Amino acid sequence: METIVKQFDVAVIGGGMSGLCAALAAARHGAKTVLVQDRPMLGGNASSEIRMHICGADKHGAIENARESGIMEELLLENRYINPQHSYCVQDAVFWNAAKKQKNLELYLNTRVTDVHAQENEIRSVSAVQMTSEKEFLFSARYFIDATGDGYLGFKAGAEYMYGREDKGAYGEPDAADIADRQVMGSSLMFTAKDTGHPIPFIKPDWAYTFTEEDLKKRPHKEITSGYWWIEVSGDLDPIDNAEEIRDELLKILYGIWDHIKNTPGHNAENYVLDWVGFLPGKRESRRLKGDYVLTEQDLASCRAFPDVVAYGGWDMDVHVPSGILSTDREATTYYQLRDVYDIPYRCLYSKNVKNLFLAGRAISVTHMAFGSTRVMGTCAVVGQAAGTAAAIAVTRKLCSAGEVSAYIKELQQQLLRDGCFLPGIKNEDQGDLAKSASVSASSFKTEGDPQNVINGEVRNRHGVCNAYISDGISPRGERLILKWDKKISANRILLRFDTNFRYELTITISDSTRKNQRPFPIELVKDYDIELYRNENKVKTISKRENIQRCNDICFDTELFDRADIIMYSTHGAPDISVFEVRVYQD
Repeated sequence: METIVKQFDVAVIGGGMSGLCAALAAARHGAKTVLVQDRPMLGGNASSEIRMHICGADKHGAIENARESGIMEELLLENRYINPQHSYCVQDAVFWNAAKKQKNLELYLNTRVTDVHAQENEIRSVSAVQMTSEKEFLFSARYFIDATGDGYLGFKAGAEYMYGREDKGAYGEPDAADIADRQVMGSSLMFTAKDTGHPIPFIKPDWAYTFTEEDLKKRPHKEITSGYWWIEVSGDLDPIDNAEEIRDELLKILYGIWDHIKNTPGHNAENYVLDWVGFLPGKRESRRLKGDYVLTEQDLASCRAFPDVVAYGGWDMDVHVPSGILSTDREATTYYQLRDVYDIPYRCLYSKNVKNLFLAGRAISVTHMAFGSTRVMGTCAVVGQAAGTAAAIAVTRKLCSAGEVSAYIKELQQQLLRDGCFLPGIKNEDQGDLAKSASVSASSFKTEGDPQNVINGEVRNRHGVCNAYISDGISPRGERLILKWDKKISANRILLRFDTNFRYELTITISDSTRKNQRPFPIELVKDYDIELYRNENKVKTISKRENIQRCNDICFDTELFDRADIIMYSTHGAPDISVFEVRVYQD
């Protein structure tokens, strides 16, 4: 069979949330990019194969203004708008469409990397086979991003990696294991159940295990419509070497637990039947690739600020008992609570010894303890966008290694902010942003929502400080936000950052209890608006936008000379006031 040879600037291996965001980011910044995914859909643990909700720094909305933005939010806003029914299959299509329509990006599904070709500490190419078409490929690239979850790409290329639990002495972590071992957090299978409206029996398969209430005393199972993350196996079973055995064990456990729920009095499950059972376990932990810095428990607990911050997390260090459900006398997990979001430095996002390898997803350079937080998909997604953007900078600047992007860290940080990301402690300092030299006024505003907030460099409310312009109601003629310059400017792009209320989740879920705590599509988001450009008080251009569903609006137009820009906002998706966080103006 003839091998098809393809050449790219950036090759992203792995199509979970981190890989998808990495590929989209690299392609959007001009890098010719390939996304190689060995499953039939994108999304990884968030796909319809596994159906885990996307957790992140906001801890299911418990932490205000901590939800992830950037590409992650863009995808989830579109999904929430068209998919209020929380269908994972519809979400699969949203992710697929984002990749397929993206300029500079080629997507290969059902395509497994089988070999990695590296020389002199550099990956030159990877071999892959597409199972559905039986085609064989050789993907060459200048830079590679490992978003495989298992660190497979780095492992095959000879990258240094970590596995299991470090002891306290390794990094001085107070809650690390007393003795280092190869124990990792386990894999899980999910299920959903539905109410048929009438009693229906369940006959336990003879291969399923048996569980008593005593066995499950530390495993909450009152919610019977979906479950459970603690249906988990690890212990002495390696999540890679023993993946098939783990799947079999999880099926025996899952059906045994459903038998307990159905056939033990007191669970009110008489009318319920299994509606869906996962057959692909969701992995938590395996290899972690080593970068120039290893993020630790102390970094997270102290909310340490890093000068090379490119992403952030905030989920508590959620460290599962290694033996999973076999440890019936122990809680399924220990939460080491964090007081705020924490920085993830760029030095954790590239390999220490494979010079053209960027890291994304759950295989970034962190200890086992820190991994308890960084592993969740919302955090993996913003890490992926950072890695993809860094790779594009490496391409543009023709750098020899991923580590060399560190010399351009401010450029990377400012680009991430421009692309809608949030970085703790980093403000918009883009010298090309012409809005920063404008005076800003508005037709009405509330005291806390001063119009000048849209050029203060902040992109969300933090620690009780309002950083948005907020109107005092909405006039029938619309609310007008006005930017004026002392002299005429030449520009062809305006960026608007609206309010999507970072206090609430956007992820879909199979969990009824999680869904009940959510709100519908963000009512605060501006829906209809016009932009009017003026020169010497004469209107020279009008740009209209209707039915907006995105926080980040990037409006491009033919270069115009003007000294005033009016943004007239007529409606939201339900909120009584207009709210805008940022306005930028560029000549690109």
